[in-house]
Amino acid sequence: MAILEIEVRGPVAHMTMNAPERLNALSDEMLAALQCGLDGLANNAQVRVITIAGAGKAFCAGHDLRQMAEKRKEADGGVAAFRELFDRCSALMARIRFMPQPVIAQVHGIATAAGCQLVATCDLAVAAKETRFGVNGVNIGLFCSTPMVALSRNIARKKAFEMLTTGDFINATRAEELGLINRVVESNDLSAATAALADQIASKLGSAVKLGKVAFYQQLELPVAEAYAYTGDVMVENMQNKDTQEGINAFIEKRPPDWSQ
Repeated sequence: MAILEIEVRGPVAHMTMNAPERLNALSDEMLAALQCGLDGLANNAQVRVITIAGAGKAFCAGHDLRQMAEKRKEADGGVAAFRELFDRCSALMARIRFMPQPVIAQVHGIATAAGCQLVATCDLAVAAKETRFGVNGVNIGLFCSTPMVALSRNIARKKAFEMLTTGDFINATRAEELGLINRVVESNDLSAATAALADQIASKLGSAVKLGKVAFYQQLELPVAEAYAYTGDVMVENMQNKDTQEGINAFIEKRPPDWSQ
């Protein structure tokens, strides 16, 4: 049984973390599988959107604490192993950020610690209404320092700090209010709702969405004046795309666009 299942249906690749007995924890094996899977999809021109889900009763419970406890038995107390673990996890989050395709988290059950980080890192997220989210490492004496990077870039500063310091969970409705996720749906509708969002995005001009994803994150890191100058250049580049011109012509002529890609 593969720890990560990938199914490509048309322009959408559906990734499913498949370690339900460990609540799809980000073990060494899971991190490697996710990294490899995303690397393989990045240059697949047929794939326009990616979804990430979890098998079993939870989306992802964060890092594998049993594996981490074993690393402490090493001669250096696990320092080198922990550094490698967190570096690999950070590299995975960066991989999602720099994927050319939008990545959607399909969340149910719980998304805790690095699992919540994974949700926050994905470009979009749809959650079942029973889902609970938390960066609860503080409850066992381990402050969720790496998960807070993504969390604090999704929700207001004081709300993020409250979650990090109390270890309290929030429900899906609150997560949507705070901006951690996009949509809350009934559990039975989760797969369909995620697929519908993915299909809607996949129906757009792929080259424009790819260009737009890069620009979206890049402009966030710039002062306003520089952001406008940068995005103006992006708009000029976008306008040179022959399929963009076809889209404009189709709109004017009130017909569907005949895109080449």
